[in-house]
Amino acid sequence: MSIIVLAFLMMTAPVLAADKVLFDNGHGERFQVKEQGPLQLSGLAEVLQQAGLEVGTVDQPLSDATLAGARALIISGAFTPLHPNEIEAVARFIENGGRVAIMLHIAPPMASFLDRLQVSHTNGVVQERENVIDGELINFRVNRFQEHPLFKGVSDFSVHGAWGLINQTDNARVIAATGFQAWIDVDQDQKQSKEETASFGVVVAGTLGKGSFLVFGDDAIFQNKFLEGNNKILAANLAACLK
Repeated sequence: MSIIVLAFLMMTAPVLAADKVLFDNGHGERFQVKEQGPLQLSGLAEVLQQAGLEVGTVDQPLSDATLAGARALIISGAFTPLHPNEIEAVARFIENGGRVAIMLHIAPPMASFLDRLQVSHTNGVVQERENVIDGELINFRVNRFQEHPLFKGVSDFSVHGAWGLINQTDNARVIAATGFQAWIDVDQDQKQSKEETASFGVVVAGTLGKGSFLVFGDDAIFQNKFLEGNNKILAANLAACLK
C-alpha cells in the first residue's frame, strides 16, 4: 500500500522547471544560440544548460509579457536599440528580481539602455599595451579584477574588440579593467596621447531593485571560437550568476 501511495505522490507532485534564460533575438543580433559557427553562441547555451538552466529565445519586443516566466535575460551583440518601452520593461524585470547580462558588439545602439542602468561606454574600442594577443592591440587578456563570483577560478580572460565601460553611480561598479596604459583613439589620429590613456572598465556589475545585471564590453568573450580555457570558466560562473 505504501508503495502505491508513494508512486501516486510522485506522479502528482509538481515538477519544478529549470530556471529559464532568454536570449534576445529582436534587435538585429547576428550571433545565435542555435547556430554552430565559430562566432555563434551555441557553446554558451550548452554551458548554461549544463548548469541546469533552460535556454530560450525571444524575438518579440521585450515586455512584461515576453519576459514573464524567465529568470534571466541575455542581450548579446544587439545591432539596433531597444525602444523606450522595452528599456522600462527590462528595468522592471531587474527590479523584480531578474538577472540581465549585456554583451556589446557595437556599443552605440545600447547607449540608452545602458544609461538607464547608469553605465556609460567609450566612443571606441580599447587598445591595450599589456597582455596583447598576437600583436593586435584590440585583442588582449584581462587580469585586473575586483572581487566577484564571476571570476571564481579565473586568472584572466580574453577579449577581442572591447568597448570601455564607466559606472555613473555606486549602483554599478567596474569589476574588470584594462592596464593603465590602455588607450582609445578619441580624435582618430592613430596616435596615443596622455589624455586618451587610462585604465578602462571592460565588465561592470550592478543592481537595480531586487535584481542584478552584468555588462561586458565585448560579445566575443562567449562566442564559440573563444569559449575555451578561462573564458569557458567565466561562462560557467556567468551561469551561476544568472540563477
